[in-house]
Amino acid sequence: MFPKLINFFKFAIHTLNSKKNQSLHMESSTEKILITGALGQIGTELTNRLVAIHGKENVVASGLDRFDKNLTSAGYYERMDVTNTQLVRQVIKEYEITTVYHLASLLSGTSEKQPLFAWKLNVEPLINFCEMAREGLIKKIFWPSSIAVFGKGIPKENVGQDVVLNPTTVYGISKLAGEKWCEYYFDKHGVDVRSIRYPGLISWKTPAGGGTTDYAVEIYYEAIEEGKYTSFISENTAMPMLYMDDAINATLKLMEAPKENITVRSSYNLGGMSFTPAELAAEIRKEIPEFKIDYKPDFRQAIADSWPASIDDSVAKKDWGLTYDFDITEMTRDMIKNLKTKLKP
Repeated sequence: MFPKLINFFKFAIHTLNSKKNQSLHMESSTEKILITGALGQIGTELTNRLVAIHGKENVVASGLDRFDKNLTSAGYYERMDVTNTQLVRQVIKEYEITTVYHLASLLSGTSEKQPLFAWKLNVEPLINFCEMAREGLIKKIFWPSSIAVFGKGIPKENVGQDVVLNPTTVYGISKLAGEKWCEYYFDKHGVDVRSIRYPGLISWKTPAGGGTTDYAVEIYYEAIEEGKYTSFISENTAMPMLYMDDAINATLKLMEAPKENITVRSSYNLGGMSFTPAELAAEIRKEIPEFKIDYKPDFRQAIADSWPASIDDSVAKKDWGLTYDFDITEMTRDMIKNLKTKLKP
């Protein structure tokens, strides 16, 4: 049996395998949007922003977990496995989806432990969405890549848009493959698929989930609750990072840009800010003076060592007006203020 469709607005339940020829006539809008991975770190906040722009009746959230009204305000929720191509196609047709934000993936740390599943989840559904776009079922796709596509032989600082990519991790390999598929489907079939190479993402709203840059989220929780933190990344390892507000704004700006402005059909560099665990700890001490940190690098240190320390994102700034609102100081103030409220007993 197909999973249930939950209409949050009317609290009505509809099953996909109904024998009746039913149709959910979503209210008119220029876009009907599906978000996969909608309950994840990016998906939670992106879904709510898309609802604010397009209306909840025009946004379908999806994920593997049960519906949580505290995490998404979408008008509809699909509990579905994105590797189930038949089910995904059914959902696309049922809701007459025009735009897909395909966020579902296995992150860097977890991918190293489950390499075959990482390939299946991180690559195959993207190809399926591109095929649906080629067939005319959907018009536009957003798919996130990552700084994990960089690897051996690149400069550490100010890495440019067109450097040779040589990833050394399962996650990076899958993301590079995805970038090439995006480029292929645009070049060969005119599929409008757009992408950003996200750096490490930091948010107070949703916990991180298995990434190499997750220390930069965990550290805030531990600083508030325990007053100390043990970092799995070494003291002086710098990595590119981005506050979630800026990541969401960049994603929406890219998707709203005129098609003719998009000159990169693999994935755009996104630099954000760059800092080390020691530098982040120093910022936290400005708000929590008694905070202490120590370091016990694990397997994720090798992943971090293969990534650049800073990124050149000038092409994104030129093509579609990329801007940022948060630096490390503003981000830290905002994180601590919001987490203190969130974590109150």
